[in-house]
Amino acid sequence: MGKTMSNAVVAMGANLNQSGLGPKVTLRNAIKALADRGVVIRAESRFFETPCFPPGAGPDYVNAALLIETELPPAQLLAVLHEVEHEFGRERAQRWGMRTLDLDLVCYDDQLLPDPATFDRWLTLPADAQRQEAPEQLILPHPRLQDRAFVLVPMADVAPNWSHPVLGQTVQQMLEALPAEDIAAVTPL
Repeated sequence: MGKTMSNAVVAMGANLNQSGLGPKVTLRNAIKALADRGVVIRAESRFFETPCFPPGAGPDYVNAALLIETELPPAQLLAVLHEVEHEFGRERAQRWGMRTLDLDLVCYDDQLLPDPATFDRWLTLPADAQRQEAPEQLILPHPRLQDRAFVLVPMADVAPNWSHPVLGQTVQQMLEALPAEDIAAVTPL
């Protein structure tokens, strides 16, 4: 009997050149690197240009999202994402800093990890604390997903009907709840 396959969404971003190549090329090459590691790419979003977050922290980003299918459990999938980031020169020196490649596991089916109380703590963490603290374990879905147009706009291309297991809203509904100026700042390339 075959292994059970799960669907997940990976948010991609880059705003620094890697080996002389621009962020768009890096994202394309990262998609290939994931596929070479057995990650089944079911859908790719368009590429978008997005203002650096936080504002003024560096060059604008190129963002995208992938709908993938995998038999890897979430923690092992995250390890593969980190391996690919490292291959493309990612250094985890600064939270929300500039980067050659960022691959975030945004959701994995409708799983809530590691548990409701831990998820709720990260979901409700004040903005100033978000800049200082990073979780020591995988939190799913990504606790800032609903706040970020640069994640939701590309995600709407590949999984518009995915429903947040805690908020009970689809990607499209979360996107519609964001300020219009946040959405307008995420422009297709």
